[in-house]
Amino acid sequence: MKPLRIALTKGRLEKDTIGLLESAGYDCTAVREKGRKLILPIGDGDIEVVLAKAADVITYVENGVCDLGVVGKDTIMENGSCFFEILDLGFGKCRFALAGKGGRSAEEFFSGYGEKTIATKYPNVARNFFEGKGMDIRVIKIEGSVELAPLLGLADAIVDIVETGSTLRENGLTIIEDNVAPISARLIANTASLKLRKAEIEALAQKMEEERRKSS
Repeated sequence: MKPLRIALTKGRLEKDTIGLLESAGYDCTAVREKGRKLILPIGDGDIEVVLAKAADVITYVENGVCDLGVVGKDTIMENGSCFFEILDLGFGKCRFALAGKGGRSAEEFFSGYGEKTIATKYPNVARNFFEGKGMDIRVIKIEGSVELAPLLGLADAIVDIVETGSTLRENGLTIIEDNVAPISARLIANTASLKLRKAEIEALAQKMEEERRKSS
């Protein structure tokens, strides 16, 4: 049988996932010494790691070329989910927050009837958040430093990922709503793979869950 293929988001989530797999007893030497290779074996070769950008992890899993994937909840929320989300891995924690100029409180910001403009890299996340509050907003997608939008008068506020909030403070912005949505790394599975390779996937997920609990 072909190796169970798992797509990992390159960078921090890749390193944390490999650390978790090593704790679970898998030999990840090939990934540690990967060079420029993007497809690598781990363990006894019964698992194959594919290194990809976050949004591509979802694409590969949805289309069945990878059985599993590790991706942040932020990417899942923004890009939809034609797959199964089977495990919260507990690392890569941060949050979506609403921030703007002037130190306005949440009560002040959410009051009134005028349409507000929100700048963000995550338009679907922003729309869903404000729809939940029954507010009409105009969303402007920003690819780079979203903090610039309120400083330049382009937007009333931003929705962005926050860890410490230091970037916001250094640019004169304050948090209006601190917990728009929590984020962490998730293990996702292709719908067909979860049926056809159920035993293998559940065994791997169980090992990862046990190690996650030990480290929490």
